[in-house]
Amino acid sequence: MTKQRQDAWSEENDLLLAETVLRHVREGSTQLNAFEEVGDKLNRTSAACGFRWNAVVRHQYEKALQLAKKQRKQRMRALGNGQPAKKKLLYQPPAPDADIIQETAAEETVQTEAPKEDRQAVMSGEHMPYVDESFKEELASLSHLLAPQQPSQKAELTMADVIQFLQSYEGSGKQTSALQMENDRLKRENQELQSKTEQLEAAVEKLEKDQKTIQEDYETLVKIMNRARKLVLFEDDEHASPSFKMDRNGNLEKMAE
Repeated sequence: MTKQRQDAWSEENDLLLAETVLRHVREGSTQLNAFEEVGDKLNRTSAACGFRWNAVVRHQYEKALQLAKKQRKQRMRALGNGQPAKKKLLYQPPAPDADIIQETAAEETVQTEAPKEDRQAVMSGEHMPYVDESFKEELASLSHLLAPQQPSQKAELTMADVIQFLQSYEGSGKQTSALQMENDRLKRENQELQSKTEQLEAAVEKLEKDQKTIQEDYETLVKIMNRARKLVLFEDDEHASPSFKMDRNGNLEKMAE
């Protein structure tokens, strides 16, 4: 036999929680306000009621919750003539006693000493995986009220600060002038180098043309020399000396060509 906790949630508690949350949502209030009302009625904390709603009860009343949100939108449009109306709180928790106020103040003092990242994580809903989106939005809307206000501090301006600023401004002006002069000098050098580059490119182009002309003249001269050599050889063949032979009687006879 399973042992039941004394503070376990009963069906009546779940029904009361569901009816209260749906009523608050339908009439334009917040789920946080509904959790506070149920917590006061059941002698539980609002955080426990919120966890019970998001972890167990909400899944059973999903359609009813959507219908309540739809009715809330229609109600706000009707009351505000198309303008979004602010949420109103239907439940005002009773004023606590003096002892409770002192305990709450002590708890708040301890909580303010917690790291800033932890407070932001809690307000953003990172430590509450069962919380729905609307509940997170309500937490985000209330987070600015819990943020610590930083006192505004204005630095006093002294004469020494003014003098230091003017000196630094004068130094920066001189440095700017020096940089401007250096920039002008580099621009002039760049222009001179560019002009020399153009002259060298023109000279290279002229040399290439001259080299091409010389190459053509050389090829023409070689052709002329080859032709002249062939003509000389041909003329030598035409003017060859006649051949003679000796007959039996010792006389020389010219041989026919």
